[in-house]
Amino acid sequence: MGKRIIVTGGAGFIGSNLVEALLADERIDKVLVIDNLSNGYYSNIEEFEGHNKFEFVNEDIRNAEGLITLFKGYDLISHQAALGSVPRSIQDPITSNDVNVGGTLNVLNAAVKNNIERVVLAFSSSTYGDSPTLPKVEHTIGKPLSPYAVSKYACEVYADVFHKVYGLNYVGLRYFNVFGPKQNPNNPYAAVIPLFCKALLNGESPVINGDGLTSRDFTFVSNALDANIKALFADNKEALNEVYNVACGERTTLKDLIRIINDELGTNIAAEYKNERAGDVKHSLADISKIRTLLGYNPQVSVEHGLRMVLRSYQNEQYSH
Repeated sequence: MGKRIIVTGGAGFIGSNLVEALLADERIDKVLVIDNLSNGYYSNIEEFEGHNKFEFVNEDIRNAEGLITLFKGYDLISHQAALGSVPRSIQDPITSNDVNVGGTLNVLNAAVKNNIERVVLAFSSSTYGDSPTLPKVEHTIGKPLSPYAVSKYACEVYADVFHKVYGLNYVGLRYFNVFGPKQNPNNPYAAVIPLFCKALLNGESPVINGDGLTSRDFTFVSNALDANIKALFADNKEALNEVYNVACGERTTLKDLIRIINDELGTNIAAEYKNERAGDVKHSLADISKIRTLLGYNPQVSVEHGLRMVLRSYQNEQYSH
């Protein structure tokens, strides 16, 4: 008998890629996608219509009672739903908190009410805040630098408390700048890689906030999917109720990104520089030894290889115009 799994935010970028992987997994009998399509796109999951394992429900994770009903009869939850973006949280901290903290609380509560076996939660490297330590190690964090970072840290605290108080098993995944296909560059809060790809595909100058030396541990989406699936099915009890970095363990600057994309496209377009954004962390690099040891995670796709694949996907989808 296979597992029945719920993916919240399954029409979003990471969620929809995860749904595709889960539908192909023989250990899974049913995938229920819950998404209110405020930040995800039905076009990301449209191809799964008619699949005998797939079901979609348009629902908001802020509907506590609705989730309790929907979760009935399921075994596992992958909680990917969130309002991302530091700038969005600065412009509208109330909604970020309602969705990220309130919504996650509703997911955890509905999981307990339905005796769900395990919840895997999408957390964020923004939790490291102003900690200057590099690489980032899970047990050492600083003070958050944005409402978004506060909201994601609160979710970690809630997950830990739900384990201690209610016995709910969870695995938390701190994503480090995940990128890949289905990440829409036309979203008003699009991440830096899709924005850079879109600009350079159109022959335009990409915009860098700051001096271009800001660095990130950019992580291709297939690596994040591998972490999620290993977290869902880990049979090592020591691996449960822990938080893990999900990254490649390498640092790439914004200037490096533009150079790599230019090289791949055979262009030489210079960047336009603007002021640094409020709430941004200057440098980010993950220590991934914990997730390697306890979950057997091993990132397979490098930043350069991932950029080549995502450029091809944008060219095929004609996102650039």
